[in-house]
Amino acid sequence: MDRKELPGFLLRQIATLSFIGYIPFASGTFGTLAGAVFVCFLKPGPFPLLAFTIFITIVGVYTAGQAEFVLGRDSRRIIIDEFEGYLVSVLFLPLSTGYLIAAFVLFRFFDILKPPPINKFENLPGGYGVMFDDVAAGVAANIVLQLWRVIH
Repeated sequence: MDRKELPGFLLRQIATLSFIGYIPFASGTFGTLAGAVFVCFLKPGPFPLLAFTIFITIVGVYTAGQAEFVLGRDSRRIIIDEFEGYLVSVLFLPLSTGYLIAAFVLFRFFDILKPPPINKFENLPGGYGVMFDDVAAGVAANIVLQLWRVIH
């Protein structure tokens, strides 16, 4: 690989979470699992997690947008959005095993089904469309879990 290819290679590595995006099946689920493992092991506080989520969203918008030029629009290999969506789904929640698992299931549910208005975010241009439907799915999962937390 020569120096001219390196920036594109690095952008693809970030957008696909390296090898995880190249798993031949359920790559989005594995991207979500990467987010869950990250949160499970680091157990970041609410504000560091919020700051990291914002950072990943910004990086994801750029890298996913660039990776689409190489990998194709809506490539299943681009999974930084699933990682980021899971982070959104656990923001300001207890990071207990039950909440982490429930967030995983709910986020995947909303991300796969994309009920309105989540599906509208896919129409945004470039990396924004890649990332913000997952932000919306994460917000939906988070709202359900926040409501559950208040009720119980």
